[in-house]
Amino acid sequence: MSTQPLSIPAKKVLLVGGCGFLGLHLIDQFWNLSPRPEIHVFDIRELPKVSPNFYKFNPSQINVHIGDLTSPTDVSEVISRISPEVIVHSASPVHGMGSAIYYKVNVDGTKNLIACAKKLKVPALVYTSSAGVLFNGDDLYNADETHPFPAKSMDAYNLTKQIAEELVLKADSPEFRTTAIRPAGIFGPGDRQMIPALRAMGQKGQHKIQLGNNLNLFDVTYVGNVAYSHVLAAQKILDPKEADKVGGECFLITNDAPIYFWSLGRAVWNYDGLVAERTFVIPRSVGIAIGYVSEFFSSLLGKEPGLTPFRVRTTCAVRYYNITKAKTVLGYAPQTSLEEGINLTCASMDESLEKK
Repeated sequence: MSTQPLSIPAKKVLLVGGCGFLGLHLIDQFWNLSPRPEIHVFDIRELPKVSPNFYKFNPSQINVHIGDLTSPTDVSEVISRISPEVIVHSASPVHGMGSAIYYKVNVDGTKNLIACAKKLKVPALVYTSSAGVLFNGDDLYNADETHPFPAKSMDAYNLTKQIAEELVLKADSPEFRTTAIRPAGIFGPGDRQMIPALRAMGQKGQHKIQLGNNLNLFDVTYVGNVAYSHVLAAQKILDPKEADKVGGECFLITNDAPIYFWSLGRAVWNYDGLVAERTFVIPRSVGIAIGYVSEFFSSLLGKEPGLTPFRVRTTCAVRYYNITKAKTVLGYAPQTSLEEGINLTCASMDESLEKK
């Protein structure tokens, strides 16, 4: 299903982190608006080349501003120059990096952006949080926005996302409306983590191995749907009649189609023509034990472990969410199915490989 044309009461939007994986799809979604606002991007890098088969926007008509999110000067200058009606903040380091960079970008960078935006009287801010802020390795059954944060976060990425989300929502006021989107398991064209990792597993023959009993439901979300939800949030928060329902609130976003964990991998492997006649199942408890052994010997060798207890718990945990709030308040509904999203993602990867 294709996205429905929308409009927002904004002449200019500023997409912080707009050159990233989600950021490029945010550009695409705002490009589709009618009338189309002036789209500005603030990032530490230039806009990458994108394929017209998967992105509809014209790169030459996107205004890119290079700067440091943690710099008051850089952020103030770009906001002053543009005077956007809404800022969408999706800038964040990817998973698997050190805690210092997460605190610098996710916490310090977000603090700086809030301070500059408030000082320069930006009307609204939409923040990209994560459904992972609710996850600590324990099962999550149909969790909604009333579910509390865990006493201990699973990792530095999710902890700093939680801190940043709290900063954003606490800053909400009649003069400066703020909201946060919590997507679960993002994948799509431009994905460098989830689908590429699954395809790499298939190429190594690891599609024949299953960790856990595969009875755990899991939510993933096509990146276009995530970007679409941000546009809906911007639309609502800029509407005086709707702003109070959205301001200071967070919204979980999924494809509203939880699947068994390994079903995603098998869909990807089927796309690549890899079908295992027999599957070797490693029980969760055995996997965790192997993970500890792997961590120990990897630390002695100074290498990254291939398997960790964290990865085993993540793989075997039930983790799906209730998105009723996003449906009723934002009017959200997934615009692209999981099957279509997987096919688009794999096709985009194939196109990239063909160009190399």
